[in-house]
Amino acid sequence: MLRLLALFLLLVNSIYFAWSNGLLKAYGFEPAQQREPQRVAQQITPEALHILTATEFKRVEAQVRADLAPKECLQAGPFDDEQAATLRHTLETALSPNLWQLDTVPVPARWIVYMGRFATEEALTKKRAELIALDLSPQTPNNPDLQLGLSLGVYDNPKTANMELARLNQRGIRTAKVILERPEGHSILLKLPTVSEALKPQLNAIKPALFGKTLRSCSQP
Repeated sequence: MLRLLALFLLLVNSIYFAWSNGLLKAYGFEPAQQREPQRVAQQITPEALHILTATEFKRVEAQVRADLAPKECLQAGPFDDEQAATLRHTLETALSPNLWQLDTVPVPARWIVYMGRFATEEALTKKRAELIALDLSPQTPNNPDLQLGLSLGVYDNPKTANMELARLNQRGIRTAKVILERPEGHSILLKLPTVSEALKPQLNAIKPALFGKTLRSCSQP
């Protein structure tokens, strides 16, 4: 009995071995093939993997936090070419180049209705008071070469300025004239498009090169 059982088990094992190794394929008996060649093609190249050290992980984590932190756009200016050259040197020393940009902005010509130049401050003050009494709003010209003078209006073309001059002549203003206060040119603006709270302390290093200009939101004109 035991001999028959042993022979039976030997036969069963032999049949299983032949089946599992595909030896019975010709007779229609073979195990199901578990093949997924596409998975091999999708494998990540092992040599491309890099296990981060604790220090590297902390650096990456800090960079991710910085990238996700709220940011605002700040700007300052305008600056002339000489001021911009000084500012550029400071920026290159103090900040990463991807944090700032200097944009050239066209500046249109500007005309004013002008009175002056007056001989003294007293004469200027007296004329200002006379104009205010006529319900006008005289202003000090922006151009320093026109100091001890008064502006009765600022215009972007001479035609409009002369129309205002004609209106003032009808009100008895006879000594005013239209002059070019500022020729067409350009100015330069500093823009810091992605300022985070962590970056703001570093901006103290560039303040001396701003020539008294303040950093303001890019949404402000």
